Amino acid sequence: MRRHIFEPEHDQFRASARTFFERECVPHAKKWEQNGKVDRGAWIKAGSQGLLGWEMPTEYGGLDIKDFRFNAIITEEFHNSGAVGIGLGVQNDIVAGYFRNLTTAEQKARWIPKYILGEYITAIAMSEPGTGSDLAHIATTAVLDGDHYVLNGSKTFISNGALADLIIVACRTDTSAEKPHRGISLLVVEDGMAGFSRGRNLDKIGQKSADTSELFFDNVRVPLNNLLGEENRGFYHLMENLPAERLGIAVHARAQASRALDLSLEYAKERKAFGQPIGSFQVNRHALAEMRTKVDVMTVYIDQCILAVNAGELTAEEAAEAKWWATETQWEVLDRCLQLHGGYGYINEYEIARLWRDARVQRLYGGTNEIMKDLIGRSMGF
Repeated sequence: MRRHIFEPEHDQFRASARTFFERECVPHAKKWEQNGKVDRGAWIKAGSQGLLGWEMPTEYGGLDIKDFRFNAIITEEFHNSGAVGIGLGVQNDIVAGYFRNLTTAEQKARWIPKYILGEYITAIAMSEPGTGSDLAHIATTAVLDGDHYVLNGSKTFISNGALADLIIVACRTDTSAEKPHRGISLLVVEDGMAGFSRGRNLDKIGQKSADTSELFFDNVRVPLNNLLGEENRGFYHLMENLPAERLGIAVHARAQASRALDLSLEYAKERKAFGQPIGSFQVNRHALAEMRTKVDVMTVYIDQCILAVNAGELTAEEAAEAKWWATETQWEVLDRCLQLHGGYGYINEYEIARLWRDARVQRLYGGTNEIMKDLIGRSMGF
């Protein structure tokens, strides 16, 4: 479907992103899947290609360009190339807003140059074993002791957790707050801090080369100047940045569904049964027509959301709508594409099998789709 949201500079960026993924990621896909993580060298190369942190201020090495169309292009070319694993979306879609908008000048100088170069890999640690989507009731605590916070607790399901050098940790700094969400702060834990350790790199159903880890904090002394934003305002900082994260998930859903449809169209033309291409059978032809329509509708919808976030107009409720609807539609398309491949769709060497496995988590992270619907329902007065 024709798209009208991109300018020539976006086309140039797309070509650079495609080249990077094809040269630096696709050849290593099998190894990364087996290892459960991406080589750090790929991050350095991504930084050298200008694929990280473009929205950061120019004085720290960025381009000071805040345009979610570039984020979308990274995600789309990641899938169009058949790449796996590398968590650029965490760095660009999720963490970027925190480091751009909440850091002090001293923190920017200390962290952002290496962030842009890919020398610092980042993560954000919200989920805990006992809380899941209930951010207001996290149990990890940070107690002020002189010029440090003493951090204790654990996190799980942390994307980039095994590789991250800088981790934004949501923790409770005021246990006496009348309303739990008012006592949360964000601290940046740096790799190598005493008492910080990583648990298992979790063995997931899909996205196997994207490291997802447990993190543990045992009396970690975090300097006061590693506080991100305002003390006890962490919950509000999270809420301000979650819409961009959820839009990123929706963009991912559209891109992956589009890739699956392209693979299925090619397969339907080449694979023959009863002397003719399987795409010529009415049941398959209709299925392909339905999927193309769904992908086209997703494209128009997500493109409008991208323009809205650029204009500062995308609300939390609208981002939740995009996240749940796009990921549910993504799953419908992926499942039907796998079915069209028949037995081969269930064989791991086929890309459609990996896409299907990787897609399942989309309805879980960033807030489950049930939570998304609840947020939308509450905004309607219920």
